[in-house]
Amino acid sequence: MTTNFQLFGAAHCTILALVVMLPAALALLQRRVPRGKEWFRIGFAIVLLADAVAWYSYLAVIGQRLFPGQLPLQLCDLTYFFIAIVLLARNGALFDVAYYWSLAGSTMALLTPNLIGHFPSLSTVQFFIWHGLAVSATLYLVWSGQMRPRRTSVLRAMIAVNLLALFDGFFDAVFKTDYMYLGSKPQSVSLLSYMGPWPWYVLAAEPVALALFLLLYWPFWRRNR
Repeated sequence: MTTNFQLFGAAHCTILALVVMLPAALALLQRRVPRGKEWFRIGFAIVLLADAVAWYSYLAVIGQRLFPGQLPLQLCDLTYFFIAIVLLARNGALFDVAYYWSLAGSTMALLTPNLIGHFPSLSTVQFFIWHGLAVSATLYLVWSGQMRPRRTSVLRAMIAVNLLALFDGFFDAVFKTDYMYLGSKPQSVSLLSYMGPWPWYVLAAEPVALALFLLLYWPFWRRNR
C-alpha cells in the first residue's frame, strides 16, 4: 500500500521545523529559568512515556498482536525508550548510545519516512511523534547543557548497535519478522536504497553508521581539543 505523504512537502517541512524548534525553545527557557531544570526534563520524559502507553494501549484495544511483529525491537523504538530513561535519570552510559541512535537513526527516519497508508492517520502521525520526540529530547538535553556524549561514546554506540543487530537477526530468523530491515529494505527511499541488494546493504550500513557517529561526535571532539 502506498501513501499520499509528499516527501519534503509543506507538511513534512513543518514537522521537521517543529522537531528543531521545540528543543531550541525548551533549552532557551531552561537557561533563563534555572530552577525549572528538573521540571522541564522530567515533564519531557512524562510526555514520551505517556505517548508510549497510549500507543500500545491503542494497539491492544484494536486487537493488534504485539508479538512478534510489534515489539519495540527496531533501533528507533529502543532509542525512544532510552532517551525517556535518560530524561528521568540522566544516565551517561545510556545517553552515549541514545545520542547517536537518535540523531543518526531517528533523524534519518524523519527525513525519509517509511509510511504506509493515508496521511494524516493515527499510525502515520504516531510515526512522526515517536521519532520526532526522540530527536527533540536529545537536542534539548545537549542544547540545555545537561548531557553530552563522552569520549568513548562512539565505540559504545557501535558495539550496542551491532549487538542489537545480532539479536534482531536471530529474532527475525526465528519469527519471520524484519526488525532493523535486516531481511529487506524499507519501501521508502533512504540511505539503504543506495547500498546495493541484500545482504550487501546490511554490510555497507556498518561503515556508514560509523561515519555518521564520528561526524556527530566531531563538535564535542573539537571542544575537548
